[in-house]
Amino acid sequence: MIAILEPFSDNSHMNMFKSMLAMDYATSNNNGKIWLFWTNDISCKVLEVDEQQVTCELSHVEAPSTYINTFVYAKCKEYLRRPLWDRLLHFADNINTTPWCTVGDFNVITDIDEKLGGIPYNMRKSLEFIRVIEACGLMDLGFNGPKFTWSNQRDINFRIWKRLDRAMVNDRWLQDMPHTSITHLPSVGSDHCPLLMEMSARTEDHIKYFKFLNFWADQPSFLTTVTDCWSRHIDGNPMWVFHQKLKRVASTLSTWSKTQFGDVYATVRDYEDRVKSAEESLIHDNTEENRTALHEIDAEYIKFMKYEDSILRQKSQLQWFREGDGNTKYFHALIRGRRRKLFIHKILNDKDEWIQGDEHIAEAACMHFQNIFTGEDKHIDEVPMNCIPRIVTQEQNDSLKAIPTIEELKEVVFSMNPNSAAGPDGMNGCFFQKCWSIIKHDLLAVIQAFFNGQMMPKYFSHACLVLLPKVKNPNKLSEYRPISVWV
Repeated sequence: MIAILEPFSDNSHMNMFKSMLAMDYATSNNNGKIWLFWTNDISCKVLEVDEQQVTCELSHVEAPSTYINTFVYAKCKEYLRRPLWDRLLHFADNINTTPWCTVGDFNVITDIDEKLGGIPYNMRKSLEFIRVIEACGLMDLGFNGPKFTWSNQRDINFRIWKRLDRAMVNDRWLQDMPHTSITHLPSVGSDHCPLLMEMSARTEDHIKYFKFLNFWADQPSFLTTVTDCWSRHIDGNPMWVFHQKLKRVASTLSTWSKTQFGDVYATVRDYEDRVKSAEESLIHDNTEENRTALHEIDAEYIKFMKYEDSILRQKSQLQWFREGDGNTKYFHALIRGRRRKLFIHKILNDKDEWIQGDEHIAEAACMHFQNIFTGEDKHIDEVPMNCIPRIVTQEQNDSLKAIPTIEELKEVVFSMNPNSAAGPDGMNGCFFQKCWSIIKHDLLAVIQAFFNGQMMPKYFSHACLVLLPKVKNPNKLSEYRPISVWV
Protein backbone atom coordinates (compact mmCIF):
# COMPACT_ATOMS: atom_id res chain seq x y z
CA MET A 1 0.00 0.00 0.00
CA ILE A 2 1.28 3.47 -0.89
CA ALA A 3 0.16 6.81 0.54
CA ILE A 4 1.18 10.03 -1.20
CA LEU A 5 0.80 13.33 0.66
CA GLU A 6 0.48 16.63 -1.19
CA PRO A 7 0.86 15.17 -4.70
CA PHE A 8 0.84 18.62 -6.43
CA SER A 9 -1.63 17.22 -8.93
CA ASP A 10 -5.42 17.06 -9.09
CA ASN A 11 -7.44 13.87 -8.77
CA SER A 12 -7.89 13.55 -12.52
CA HIS A 13 -4.32 12.20 -12.75
CA MET A 14 -4.76 9.67 -9.92
CA ASN A 15 -5.70 6.76 -12.19
CA MET A 16 -2.64 7.40 -14.35
CA PHE A 17 -0.39 7.16 -11.28
CA LYS A 18 -2.28 4.02 -10.18
CA SER A 19 -1.24 2.33 -13.44
CA MET A 20 2.34 3.60 -13.19
CA LEU A 21 2.65 2.22 -9.66
CA ALA A 22 1.08 -1.13 -10.68
CA MET A 23 -1.68 -0.75 -8.10
CA ASP A 24 -5.24 -2.07 -8.34
CA TYR A 25 -7.19 0.54 -6.35
CA ALA A 26 -6.92 4.23 -5.53
CA THR A 27 -8.75 6.84 -3.46
CA SER A 28 -8.15 10.34 -2.10
CA ASN A 29 -9.45 12.72 0.53
CA ASN A 30 -11.70 15.76 -0.01
CA ASN A 31 -9.08 18.27 -1.12
CA GLY A 32 -6.84 15.78 -2.97
CA LYS A 33 -3.94 16.20 -0.52
CA ILE A 34 -3.84 12.48 0.42
CA TRP A 35 -3.76 9.76 -2.23
CA LEU A 36 -3.94 6.06 -1.32
CA PHE A 37 -3.05 3.16 -3.62
CA TRP A 38 -3.25 -0.55 -2.82
CA THR A 39 -3.18 -3.97 -4.49
CA ASN A 40 -5.54 -6.93 -4.43
CA ASP A 41 -3.52 -8.41 -1.54
CA ILE A 42 -5.08 -5.82 0.75
CA SER A 43 -8.74 -5.35 1.59
CA CYS A 44 -9.37 -1.65 2.29
CA LYS A 45 -12.57 -0.09 3.58
CA VAL A 46 -12.50 3.72 3.92
CA LEU A 47 -14.16 4.65 7.21
CA GLU A 48 -13.76 8.44 7.27
CA VAL A 49 -12.30 11.18 5.11
CA ASP A 50 -11.70 14.88 5.68
CA GLU A 51 -9.18 17.55 4.67
CA GLN A 52 -6.42 16.29 7.01
CA GLN A 53 -6.87 12.52 7.27
CA VAL A 54 -8.12 9.32 5.67
CA THR A 55 -9.00 6.47 8.03
CA CYS A 56 -9.23 2.95 6.61
CA GLU A 57 -9.99 -0.51 7.92
CA LEU A 58 -7.38 -2.85 6.42
CA SER A 59 -6.66 -6.56 6.25
CA HIS A 60 -4.18 -8.68 4.31
CA VAL A 61 -4.87 -11.93 2.52
CA GLU A 62 -2.18 -13.66 4.59
CA ALA A 63 -3.44 -12.15 7.87
CA PRO A 64 -7.24 -11.98 7.96
CA SER A 65 -7.36 -9.95 11.19
CA THR A 66 -8.29 -6.30 10.64
CA TYR A 67 -6.48 -3.16 11.70
CA ILE A 68 -7.12 0.56 11.25
CA ASN A 69 -4.76 3.07 9.67
CA THR A 70 -5.20 6.84 9.76
CA PHE A 71 -3.12 8.58 7.09
CA VAL A 72 -2.46 12.18 8.13
CA TYR A 73 -1.50 15.34 6.32
CA ALA A 74 -1.90 18.07 8.96
CA LYS A 75 -2.32 21.78 8.35
CA CYS A 76 0.61 24.13 8.90
CA LYS A 77 -1.26 26.51 11.23
CA GLU A 78 -1.75 25.41 14.84
CA TYR A 79 -5.43 26.38 15.10
CA LEU A 80 -6.23 24.63 11.78
CA ARG A 81 -4.91 21.32 13.17
CA ARG A 82 -7.45 21.20 16.02
CA PRO A 83 -10.19 19.43 13.98
CA LEU A 84 -7.62 16.70 13.26
CA TRP A 85 -6.78 16.32 16.97
CA ASP A 86 -10.51 16.01 17.73
CA ARG A 87 -10.86 13.17 15.20
CA LEU A 88 -7.85 11.33 16.66
CA LEU A 89 -9.36 11.58 20.14
CA HIS A 90 -12.66 10.28 18.75
CA PHE A 91 -10.95 7.27 17.14
CA ALA A 92 -9.03 6.50 20.36
CA ASP A 93 -12.27 6.36 22.36
CA ASN A 94 -14.07 4.09 19.90
CA ILE A 95 -11.45 1.58 18.69
CA ASN A 96 -9.72 0.46 21.89
CA THR A 97 -9.97 -3.21 20.93
CA THR A 98 -8.68 -2.78 17.36
CA PRO A 99 -5.05 -2.24 16.32
CA TRP A 100 -4.72 1.38 15.23
CA CYS A 101 -1.86 3.24 13.57
CA THR A 102 -1.78 6.91 12.62
CA VAL A 103 1.01 7.79 10.20
CA GLY A 104 1.94 10.77 8.07
CA ASP A 105 2.96 14.42 8.18
CA PHE A 106 1.77 16.02 11.45
CA ASN A 107 3.54 19.35 10.75
CA VAL A 108 4.62 19.63 14.40
CA ILE A 109 7.41 18.18 16.49
CA THR A 110 7.32 16.72 20.00
CA ASP A 111 10.80 17.62 21.28
CA ILE A 112 13.35 20.38 20.74
CA ASP A 113 15.83 17.71 19.55
CA GLU A 114 13.55 17.11 16.54
CA LYS A 115 14.61 20.44 15.05
CA LEU A 116 18.03 21.59 13.79
CA GLY A 117 18.85 25.10 12.58
CA GLY A 118 16.89 28.32 12.64
CA ILE A 119 15.68 30.13 15.75
CA PRO A 120 15.18 28.15 19.01
CA TYR A 121 11.90 26.25 18.98
CA ASN A 122 9.08 27.27 21.34
CA MET A 123 7.73 24.04 22.86
CA ARG A 124 4.40 25.69 23.67
CA LYS A 125 3.53 25.14 20.01
CA SER A 126 3.72 21.37 20.64
CA LEU A 127 1.87 21.06 23.95
CA GLU A 128 -1.54 20.47 22.34
CA PHE A 129 -0.12 17.71 20.10
CA ILE A 130 1.65 16.06 23.04
CA ARG A 131 -1.56 16.11 25.09
CA VAL A 132 -3.43 14.44 22.23
CA ILE A 133 -0.78 11.71 21.95
CA GLU A 134 -1.01 10.96 25.69
CA ALA A 135 -4.83 11.10 25.73
CA CYS A 136 -5.01 8.66 22.80
CA GLY A 137 -2.49 6.29 24.43
CA LEU A 138 -0.27 6.37 21.33
CA MET A 139 3.35 5.25 21.20
CA ASP A 140 5.87 6.49 18.64
CA LEU A 141 7.26 3.56 16.62
CA GLY A 142 10.65 5.22 16.31
CA PHE A 143 12.65 4.96 13.09
CA ASN A 144 15.73 3.76 11.27
CA GLY A 145 17.74 6.06 9.03
CA PRO A 146 18.13 9.87 9.05
CA LYS A 147 16.89 11.68 12.14
CA PHE A 148 14.95 14.42 10.33
CA THR A 149 12.21 13.94 7.74
CA TRP A 150 11.85 17.51 6.38
CA SER A 151 14.16 20.30 5.29
CA ASN A 152 13.38 23.76 3.91
CA GLN A 153 16.08 23.15 1.22
CA ARG A 154 17.60 26.61 1.68
CA ASP A 155 21.24 27.69 1.69
CA ILE A 156 23.40 26.16 4.40
CA ASN A 157 23.22 29.23 6.67
CA PHE A 158 19.42 29.28 6.59
CA ARG A 159 18.66 25.56 6.35
CA ILE A 160 16.26 24.00 8.88
CA TRP A 161 15.61 20.30 9.52
CA LYS A 162 12.64 18.87 11.43
CA ARG A 163 11.07 15.50 12.14
CA LEU A 164 7.54 16.27 11.00
CA ASP A 165 6.61 12.76 9.80
CA ARG A 166 6.05 9.86 12.17
CA ALA A 167 3.99 6.74 12.88
CA MET A 168 2.22 6.17 16.20
CA VAL A 169 0.23 3.14 17.33
CA ASN A 170 -2.08 2.17 20.18
CA ASP A 171 -1.51 -0.57 22.74
CA ARG A 172 -3.47 -3.18 20.79
CA TRP A 173 -1.23 -2.65 17.75
CA LEU A 174 1.87 -3.20 19.88
CA GLN A 175 0.27 -6.32 21.30
CA ASP A 176 -0.68 -7.85 17.92
CA MET A 177 2.11 -6.50 15.69
CA PRO A 178 5.12 -5.61 17.87
CA HIS A 179 7.55 -6.16 14.99
CA THR A 180 6.43 -3.09 13.03
CA SER A 181 9.34 -0.88 11.97
CA ILE A 182 9.66 2.54 10.30
CA THR A 183 12.55 3.50 8.00
CA HIS A 184 13.28 7.04 6.82
CA LEU A 185 14.22 6.68 3.16
CA PRO A 186 16.39 9.25 1.31
CA SER A 187 14.53 12.39 0.22
CA VAL A 188 14.95 12.68 -3.56
CA GLY A 189 12.93 15.30 -5.43
CA SER A 190 11.01 16.27 -2.28
CA ASP A 191 11.53 18.23 0.92
CA HIS A 192 10.21 15.23 2.91
CA CYS A 193 11.69 11.78 3.49
CA PRO A 194 9.39 8.91 2.49
CA LEU A 195 8.45 6.61 5.39
CA LEU A 196 8.64 2.84 4.83
CA MET A 197 6.47 0.86 7.26
CA GLU A 198 7.20 -2.87 7.48
CA MET A 199 4.93 -5.20 9.42
CA SER A 200 6.71 -8.55 9.77
CA ALA A 201 4.87 -11.57 11.13
CA ARG A 202 6.89 -13.80 13.46
CA THR A 203 5.92 -16.98 15.24
CA GLU A 204 5.77 -16.47 18.99
CA ASP A 205 7.47 -19.57 20.37
CA HIS A 206 9.21 -18.01 23.36
CA ILE A 207 8.98 -19.58 26.79
CA LYS A 208 7.20 -17.62 29.50
CA TYR A 209 9.63 -17.56 32.42
CA PHE A 210 8.91 -17.07 36.09
CA LYS A 211 9.04 -13.50 37.41
CA PHE A 212 8.61 -12.50 41.04
CA LEU A 213 5.73 -10.06 41.61
CA ASN A 214 6.32 -7.58 44.41
CA PHE A 215 2.75 -7.57 45.72
CA TRP A 216 3.13 -11.25 46.69
CA ALA A 217 5.42 -10.19 49.54
CA ASP A 218 2.58 -8.27 51.25
CA GLN A 219 0.28 -11.29 51.48
CA PRO A 220 -0.16 -12.93 54.93
CA SER A 221 0.69 -16.44 53.71
CA PHE A 222 3.73 -15.43 51.62
CA LEU A 223 6.51 -15.85 54.20
CA THR A 224 5.02 -19.11 55.48
CA THR A 225 4.90 -20.49 51.94
CA VAL A 226 8.52 -19.52 51.23
CA THR A 227 9.73 -20.81 54.62
CA ASP A 228 8.08 -24.22 54.19
CA CYS A 229 9.53 -24.59 50.71
CA TRP A 230 13.02 -23.28 51.54
CA SER A 231 13.49 -25.36 54.70
CA ARG A 232 13.28 -28.69 52.86
CA HIS A 233 16.75 -30.25 52.80
CA ILE A 234 18.89 -30.52 49.64
CA ASP A 235 22.31 -32.18 49.44
CA GLY A 236 25.20 -30.67 47.51
CA ASN A 237 27.64 -27.77 47.54
CA PRO A 238 26.31 -24.33 48.58
CA MET A 239 25.91 -23.05 45.03
CA TRP A 240 23.93 -26.09 43.91
CA VAL A 241 21.77 -26.01 47.05
CA PHE A 242 20.93 -22.32 46.62
CA HIS A 243 20.19 -22.75 42.92
CA GLN A 244 17.84 -25.68 43.53
CA LYS A 245 16.04 -23.92 46.37
CA LEU A 246 15.43 -20.87 44.19
CA LYS A 247 14.00 -23.10 41.44
CA ARG A 248 11.77 -24.85 43.95
CA VAL A 249 10.55 -21.57 45.47
CA ALA A 250 9.78 -20.20 41.99
CA SER A 251 7.68 -23.27 41.16
CA THR A 252 5.92 -23.12 44.55
CA LEU A 253 5.14 -19.40 44.24
CA SER A 254 3.73 -19.90 40.74
CA THR A 255 1.32 -22.55 41.98
CA TRP A 256 0.49 -20.51 45.09
CA SER A 257 -0.23 -17.38 43.00
CA LYS A 258 -2.58 -19.25 40.65
CA THR A 259 -4.49 -20.60 43.66
CA GLN A 260 -4.62 -17.30 45.56
CA PHE A 261 -5.15 -14.76 42.77
CA GLY A 262 -5.60 -16.48 39.41
CA ASP A 263 -5.42 -14.13 36.43
CA VAL A 264 -5.38 -10.70 38.10
CA TYR A 265 -6.35 -8.81 34.93
CA ALA A 266 -9.30 -11.12 34.24
CA THR A 267 -10.40 -10.93 37.89
CA VAL A 268 -10.40 -7.11 37.78
CA ARG A 269 -12.61 -7.16 34.69
CA ASP A 270 -14.93 -9.70 36.35
CA TYR A 271 -15.29 -7.61 39.53
CA GLU A 272 -15.95 -4.50 37.43
CA ASP A 273 -18.97 -6.24 35.90
CA ARG A 274 -20.06 -7.53 39.30
CA VAL A 275 -19.91 -4.03 40.81
CA LYS A 276 -22.12 -2.67 38.02
CA SER A 277 -24.59 -5.51 38.54
CA ALA A 278 -24.63 -4.99 42.33
CA GLU A 279 -25.17 -1.23 41.91
CA GLU A 280 -28.15 -1.88 39.63
CA SER A 281 -29.60 -4.35 42.15
CA LEU A 282 -29.27 -1.77 44.93
CA ILE A 283 -30.97 0.91 42.81
CA HIS A 284 -33.95 -1.37 42.13
CA ASP A 285 -34.10 -2.82 45.65
CA ASN A 286 -32.51 -0.65 48.35
CA THR A 287 -32.13 -3.24 51.10
CA GLU A 288 -29.48 -3.83 53.75
CA GLU A 289 -28.60 -7.14 52.12
CA ASN A 290 -27.92 -5.53 48.74
CA ARG A 291 -25.90 -2.72 50.34
CA THR A 292 -23.74 -5.25 52.20
CA ALA A 293 -23.22 -7.27 49.02
CA LEU A 294 -22.15 -4.13 47.12
CA HIS A 295 -19.66 -3.14 49.85
CA GLU A 296 -18.11 -6.62 49.85
CA ILE A 297 -17.74 -6.66 46.08
CA ASP A 298 -16.31 -3.11 46.15
CA ALA A 299 -13.70 -4.17 48.71
CA GLU A 300 -12.60 -7.15 46.59
CA TYR A 301 -12.60 -4.99 43.45
CA ILE A 302 -10.34 -2.39 45.08
CA LYS A 303 -8.01 -5.10 46.37
CA PHE A 304 -7.47 -6.64 42.93
CA MET A 305 -7.13 -3.21 41.32
CA LYS A 306 -4.24 -2.57 43.72
CA TYR A 307 -2.69 -5.88 42.65
CA GLU A 308 -3.03 -4.87 38.99
CA ASP A 309 -1.61 -1.43 39.79
CA SER A 310 1.43 -3.04 41.44
CA ILE A 311 2.04 -5.34 38.45
CA LEU A 312 1.82 -2.47 35.96
CA ARG A 313 4.13 -0.34 38.07
CA GLN A 314 6.68 -3.16 38.25
CA LYS A 315 6.49 -3.90 34.51
CA SER A 316 6.79 -0.25 33.49
CA GLN A 317 9.81 0.20 35.87
CA LEU A 318 8.94 3.85 36.48
CA GLN A 319 10.76 5.04 39.59
CA TRP A 320 8.69 8.26 39.78
CA PHE A 321 5.37 6.40 39.86
CA ARG A 322 3.20 7.37 42.85
CA GLU A 323 -0.09 6.15 44.24
CA GLY A 324 -2.96 7.58 42.22
CA ASP A 325 -0.92 7.98 39.04
CA GLY A 326 -2.41 4.85 37.47
CA ASN A 327 -3.43 5.08 33.83
CA THR A 328 -3.98 1.61 32.40
CA LYS A 329 -3.93 2.66 28.73
CA TYR A 330 -0.73 4.66 29.18
CA PHE A 331 1.14 2.00 31.16
CA HIS A 332 0.12 -0.82 28.83
CA ALA A 333 1.41 1.22 25.89
CA LEU A 334 4.63 1.99 27.77
CA ILE A 335 5.17 -1.69 28.62
CA ARG A 336 4.52 -2.76 25.03
CA GLY A 337 6.86 -0.04 23.82
CA ARG A 338 9.67 -1.25 26.08
CA ARG A 339 9.08 -4.82 24.92
CA ARG A 340 9.11 -3.74 21.26
CA LYS A 341 12.58 -2.29 21.71
CA LEU A 342 13.87 -5.80 22.42
CA PHE A 343 13.12 -6.87 18.84
CA ILE A 344 15.92 -6.63 16.28
CA HIS A 345 14.36 -5.70 12.93
CA LYS A 346 17.59 -5.29 10.98
CA ILE A 347 21.33 -5.26 11.64
CA LEU A 348 24.32 -3.61 9.94
CA ASN A 349 27.08 -6.12 9.21
CA ASP A 350 30.84 -5.51 8.92
CA LYS A 351 30.45 -4.65 5.23
CA ASP A 352 27.95 -1.82 5.98
CA GLU A 353 25.09 -3.90 4.57
CA TRP A 354 21.68 -4.01 6.25
CA ILE A 355 20.61 -7.57 7.08
CA GLN A 356 16.95 -8.50 7.66
CA GLY A 357 15.23 -11.71 8.69
CA ASP A 358 15.75 -13.64 11.93
CA GLU A 359 17.99 -16.32 10.42
CA HIS A 360 20.19 -13.83 8.54
CA ILE A 361 20.47 -11.58 11.59
CA ALA A 362 21.46 -14.53 13.81
CA GLU A 363 24.07 -15.66 11.27
CA ALA A 364 25.55 -12.15 10.96
CA ALA A 365 25.69 -11.74 14.76
CA CYS A 366 27.45 -15.10 15.22
CA MET A 367 30.03 -14.28 12.55
CA HIS A 368 30.67 -10.86 14.10
CA PHE A 369 31.42 -12.24 17.57
CA GLN A 370 33.40 -15.16 16.19
CA ASN A 371 35.67 -12.67 14.43
CA ILE A 372 36.03 -10.62 17.61
CA PHE A 373 36.87 -13.52 19.92
CA THR A 374 39.02 -15.50 17.50
CA GLY A 375 42.66 -14.50 17.72
CA GLU A 376 46.09 -15.74 16.80
CA ASP A 377 48.42 -17.57 19.18
CA LYS A 378 51.06 -15.01 20.00
CA HIS A 379 53.68 -14.97 22.73
CA ILE A 380 53.08 -12.21 25.28
CA ASP A 381 56.27 -10.56 26.52
CA GLU A 382 55.82 -10.02 30.26
CA VAL A 383 59.11 -8.17 30.77
CA PRO A 384 57.55 -4.67 30.35
CA MET A 385 55.17 -5.54 33.19
CA ASN A 386 58.09 -5.22 35.60
CA CYS A 387 58.20 -1.50 34.81
CA ILE A 388 54.74 -0.93 36.24
CA PRO A 389 54.96 0.11 39.92
CA ARG A 390 53.06 -1.88 42.55
CA ILE A 391 50.44 0.36 44.16
CA VAL A 392 48.39 -2.26 46.01
CA THR A 393 49.89 -2.94 49.44
CA GLN A 394 49.74 -6.31 51.14
CA GLU A 395 47.28 -4.90 53.69
CA GLN A 396 44.97 -3.74 50.91
CA ASN A 397 45.28 -7.07 49.17
CA ASP A 398 44.37 -8.94 52.36
CA SER A 399 41.33 -6.69 52.80
CA LEU A 400 40.17 -7.42 49.26
CA LYS A 401 40.57 -11.17 49.78
CA ALA A 402 38.83 -11.26 53.18
CA ILE A 403 35.79 -13.51 53.42
CA PRO A 404 32.57 -11.40 53.50
CA THR A 405 30.57 -11.37 56.72
CA ILE A 406 26.81 -11.58 57.18
CA GLU A 407 26.72 -7.85 58.02
CA GLU A 408 28.43 -6.89 54.75
CA LEU A 409 26.14 -9.16 52.78
CA LYS A 410 23.04 -7.69 54.43
CA GLU A 411 24.23 -4.17 53.60
CA VAL A 412 24.58 -5.09 49.93
CA VAL A 413 21.23 -6.90 49.72
CA PHE A 414 19.31 -4.02 51.29
CA SER A 415 21.05 -1.47 49.07
CA MET A 416 19.52 -3.17 46.01
CA ASN A 417 16.57 -1.47 44.34
CA PRO A 418 13.53 -3.61 45.26
CA ASN A 419 11.89 -2.68 41.94
CA SER A 420 14.91 -3.57 39.85
CA ALA A 421 14.53 -5.87 36.85
CA ALA A 422 14.70 -9.53 37.82
CA GLY A 423 17.64 -11.72 36.84
CA PRO A 424 17.46 -14.98 34.86
CA ASP A 425 16.00 -16.76 37.89
CA GLY A 426 13.08 -14.29 38.05
CA MET A 427 13.96 -13.02 41.54
CA ASN A 428 14.48 -9.29 42.07
CA GLY A 429 15.71 -7.17 44.98
CA CYS A 430 12.30 -7.26 46.66
CA PHE A 431 12.45 -11.05 47.07
CA PHE A 432 15.94 -11.01 48.63
CA GLN A 433 14.99 -8.23 51.06
CA LYS A 434 11.60 -9.61 52.11
CA CYS A 435 12.95 -13.14 52.53
CA TRP A 436 16.30 -12.15 54.05
CA SER A 437 15.65 -13.93 57.36
CA ILE A 438 14.84 -17.15 55.46
CA ILE A 439 17.61 -17.24 52.86
CA LYS A 440 20.48 -15.37 54.55
CA HIS A 441 22.48 -18.40 55.73
CA ASP A 442 22.28 -20.21 52.38
CA LEU A 443 23.13 -16.98 50.54
CA LEU A 444 26.13 -16.35 52.80
CA ALA A 445 27.33 -19.92 52.18
CA VAL A 446 27.21 -19.25 48.43
CA ILE A 447 29.22 -16.02 48.74
CA GLN A 448 31.81 -17.57 51.02
CA ALA A 449 32.14 -20.61 48.75
CA PHE A 450 32.79 -18.30 45.83
CA PHE A 451 35.45 -16.36 47.77
CA ASN A 452 37.05 -19.63 48.82
CA GLY A 453 37.61 -20.53 45.18
CA GLN A 454 34.82 -23.01 44.54
CA MET A 455 34.00 -22.94 40.85
CA MET A 456 30.47 -22.70 39.51
CA PRO A 457 29.13 -26.12 38.44
CA LYS A 458 28.72 -26.54 34.68
CA TYR A 459 24.94 -26.88 34.97
CA PHE A 460 24.60 -23.31 36.25
CA SER A 461 23.10 -20.75 33.88
CA HIS A 462 23.35 -17.95 36.46
CA ALA A 463 26.27 -15.69 37.21
CA CYS A 464 27.77 -14.12 40.31
CA LEU A 465 27.23 -10.37 40.33
CA VAL A 466 29.96 -8.47 42.15
CA LEU A 467 28.51 -5.37 43.80
CA LEU A 468 30.70 -2.58 45.14
CA PRO A 469 29.14 -0.51 47.96
CA LYS A 470 29.40 3.27 47.63
CA VAL A 471 32.70 4.70 48.85
CA LYS A 472 33.59 8.20 49.97
CA ASN A 473 36.83 8.38 48.01
CA PRO A 474 36.81 6.20 44.86
CA ASN A 475 40.51 6.95 44.30
CA LYS A 476 41.47 4.95 47.39
CA LEU A 477 41.53 1.27 46.46
CA SER A 478 41.43 0.30 50.13
CA GLU A 479 37.87 1.65 50.41
CA TYR A 480 36.54 -0.76 47.76
CA ARG A 481 35.03 -3.92 49.20
CA PRO A 482 33.71 -6.38 46.63
CA ILE A 483 30.73 -8.50 47.70
CA SER A 484 29.26 -11.13 45.40
CA VAL A 485 25.51 -11.67 45.44
CA TRP A 486 23.84 -14.55 43.61
CA VAL A 487 20.98 -13.26 41.47
